[in-house]
Amino acid sequence: MPDQLYIDGRWQPAADSATIPVINPATEEVMAHVAAGGAPEVDRAVAAAKQAFRSWRRTTGAGRATFLRAIAGQVRERREELIRLSSLNSGKPLAEAAVDMDDVAAAFEYYADLAQGLDERQGAPVALPDPAFGAAVRFEPAGVAALIVPWNFPLVTTSWKVAPALAAGCTVVLKPSEITPLVELELGAIADEVGLPPGVLNIVVGTGPAVGAPLVAHKDIAKISFTGSNAVGEQAMVAAARDSKSISLELGGKSPILVFADSDLDQAVQCITAGIFYNCGQMCSATSRLLVEASVARPLLDRLVAAAEALPIGDPLDERVRMGPLTTAAQYRKVTGAIARGVEEGATLLTGGGRPAGLERGYFVRPTVFTDVPQGSALWREEIFGPVLAVRTFASEDAAIGLANDSDYGLVATVVTGDHERAERVAAALEVGHVWVNSPQVVFVQTSWGGFKRSGIGRELGPWGLQAFLEVKHVVGPRPA
Repeated sequence: MPDQLYIDGRWQPAADSATIPVINPATEEVMAHVAAGGAPEVDRAVAAAKQAFRSWRRTTGAGRATFLRAIAGQVRERREELIRLSSLNSGKPLAEAAVDMDDVAAAFEYYADLAQGLDERQGAPVALPDPAFGAAVRFEPAGVAALIVPWNFPLVTTSWKVAPALAAGCTVVLKPSEITPLVELELGAIADEVGLPPGVLNIVVGTGPAVGAPLVAHKDIAKISFTGSNAVGEQAMVAAARDSKSISLELGGKSPILVFADSDLDQAVQCITAGIFYNCGQMCSATSRLLVEASVARPLLDRLVAAAEALPIGDPLDERVRMGPLTTAAQYRKVTGAIARGVEEGATLLTGGGRPAGLERGYFVRPTVFTDVPQGSALWREEIFGPVLAVRTFASEDAAIGLANDSDYGLVATVVTGDHERAERVAAALEVGHVWVNSPQVVFVQTSWGGFKRSGIGRELGPWGLQAFLEVKHVVGPRPA
């Protein structure tokens, strides 16, 4: 039902029947129209979630786990359909969309297990220093949760929020991006299929001003979980502060990848290209700053340029393609503008920088590498969110760490080295929430996700993702005589 919204277990049109066009980024053609929600739809969705919370919160963790496992099962059953839909809507290659759908199912399965484990944790005794008193701890759902997700990983970021929220016993109002809403809307169909009680999951598509702003400001929202830009996340934080709402933020990044002279250079190139060209660089975790030890810079860059220029770019539905288009026209303008500004600032354009030959339509940009990037330039310091890599060299381990940490952000980093002790030292010194060593950006649902500094507040995934939707209650009293 792409032209309707999922509220209170039913598909409903927007109040004024307004719609938003959904664009195929590989062709620039309209592929669908979706209902454009607004404040009235937000009010209906929050009211439905508030009503459903009264009973959903009282279900056992095992009962909630049954629904989560059923959702995971439906995602796996409909995997091929969801992969194709995601690829069409976002522009990511089929192979990347396949990884996404497997991650979605894994998230729902993981939080099903944690939901079931909550039953055993409820009422657990707490040791006290006074034997005359006893205490027990309870973990209770925060309430109605507003979940706002971006367009770069359709359904993935959604699963990282919806699964733990439902596992905790919260009910939710989900605002997908109006740019890539089609797969998220399928989650409503899946909720119907598995018999999720009405109001537990509500999906309201719309713009940030029309849906996001009234949602985070709504008096009946108890918890906000937002993933997106710093500018919008900071607005959400201001809105949350007015009512002292709990908020989690996963924001921007300008992440480093550090390559030392003792590295396997072919392995290093694989880590570099995966970190900046995967999803056309549209990742908050993109390792868009390459720090390479000066003595191996030339041979590494020779290999890197060859790999970038050999990367198959084109129709994301072509299984041979490894990089599709940027997802939006606005992002295309932003990325190409950043490339032009990099040249103006005096950086050396080593490769890329323009539209690939033969791709006259679609938001395609060649994989781009800049060297000699000034440390104070926007190219080095600001998130571009595209396949653009900035390179600087270093002479020592301490200098590399200093360059890496000299950033407003602290989401992730990658370290490539043949020295295990160095890897441990550098990983410990980096001011980030996640470090990969000699590895592409493999994300496991069991590990945390989030960052330091301006990269956000709180953590998703792992048990920390569940705890974000729980309140802690202690019950204390005299022991029975």
